[in-house]
Amino acid sequence: MKQSFDKGFITPHPVLIIATYDESGNADAMNAAWGGQIGGNQISISLSSHRTTDNIKANKEFTVSFATKEQVEACDYVGIVSANKVPDKLAKCGFTVTKSDKINAPVIDQLPVAIECRVIELQEEFGETRVVAEIVGMKADDSVLTDDKVDLDKLHPIMFDTVALCYREIGANVGGAWKAGKVFK
Repeated sequence: MKQSFDKGFITPHPVLIIATYDESGNADAMNAAWGGQIGGNQISISLSSHRTTDNIKANKEFTVSFATKEQVEACDYVGIVSANKVPDKLAKCGFTVTKSDKINAPVIDQLPVAIECRVIELQEEFGETRVVAEIVGMKADDSVLTDDKVDLDKLHPIMFDTVALCYREIGANVGGAWKAGKVFK
């Protein structure tokens, strides 16, 4: 028998590390889980009030890196510490950055995949800022590539579990998309 609840959840939530530059060119990053891809070339992220949110509004460009199992502590740290209180929070957790060659945003060197984004739309409602951005490029370390494609088994991306309030490793391949269901044809 199924029980009834007042609230539900959608899972998995990717753990996204959003990196920006402020008006002085200082890099900042935050951890965000309320985001996803829209079609083939856009993303949408919901952000509350943060320095990173202000930077996105001002610069209209940012990168999104996938948090990984190997960097879980540093990725969590940039989400629980404000750059308003710890201006060198990236250095404190061991993150260094390289400027993207496509947009005015930092790429975090220790995270193997970064998506380069340019804002298309900003909507503010209910105390949140919804950012819709065009994906203009991607950087991926050779270490996470197989046949020139990002290999999740090598990347080790993590997800945010909104029920247990923890990070989880993404699991094994359990079936081919557009193939597994052919058993019913």
